[in-house]
Amino acid sequence: MFDDLATTVFPSDCRVCKGPLLHSTILPICDRCRTSVAPQTLTLCRICGEALDIDMESARFAGQFLEEGLLCDNCRNDSPKFERAVAYAVYQDELREMIHLLKYERMSGIAKLLGPMLAEAILSIENEMARDLVVVPVPLFPSKMRQRGYNQSELLAKVALKELRRLRPDWHLVLEPAILRRRRDTRSQFELNLTGRHWNVKSAFEADRSLLRPDCEVLLIDDILTTGATARECSRALCRAGAGKVWVATLSRAQRPRIQAMDVAMWRDDQTATAQGFG
Repeated sequence: MFDDLATTVFPSDCRVCKGPLLHSTILPICDRCRTSVAPQTLTLCRICGEALDIDMESARFAGQFLEEGLLCDNCRNDSPKFERAVAYAVYQDELREMIHLLKYERMSGIAKLLGPMLAEAILSIENEMARDLVVVPVPLFPSKMRQRGYNQSELLAKVALKELRRLRPDWHLVLEPAILRRRRDTRSQFELNLTGRHWNVKSAFEADRSLLRPDCEVLLIDDILTTGATARECSRALCRAGAGKVWVATLSRAQRPRIQAMDVAMWRDDQTATAQGFG
């Protein structure tokens, strides 16, 4: 009755799909948009998480190395300093709109909705990481931080860590935003091509060696990973400051349109069945 009354007297629309909200809520996002974000199901680069174009011949070759995984051209030619980058979902549709609201519309409460998704992405590599992690959000330049009022990556990290502490109480997770700082302002990576993105963030970050334990493992957090240029530069700064390993987890990954991996998955299933004597 309260929902009916509230939506009748104070009607409002979902800020994502623009459809009517059917019940009162603190966040003006409808239930359909809240539940529509699905994890990635593409074939991804083992290191940076870029979606790969996979044909049947390369799949047969790579099938011999499924544990090691496949690599994109960038990681094969110039391996980054981070061990692996994971993301929950592709940067598109409802998720893209919610991130936009979080970053540019001052709707900081959306981090509470998206943070558990980030936690799920982190759990996808829990068997590879240490249980003792220093968590570092990608920093904003001070003027941009003042303008926005908060760092969206830090908000997402706080919510994700709260969820992880609930799910994995034996983990030791320490959020240390002060470790990494942005030395100069940079343009949005979405405005630039691949080469421009590299030079845009080159030497833009600096890590405080005094705040890092030697050889500790660092979990770097951001909202979006595009080409990985920012993650590469942040990881390089952290490793120079003494980090032993750097892992990267983002809420979303900007992926170019790719060939779906359905045929590859079917081929792998056939190979497994054959190996077990059913083929």
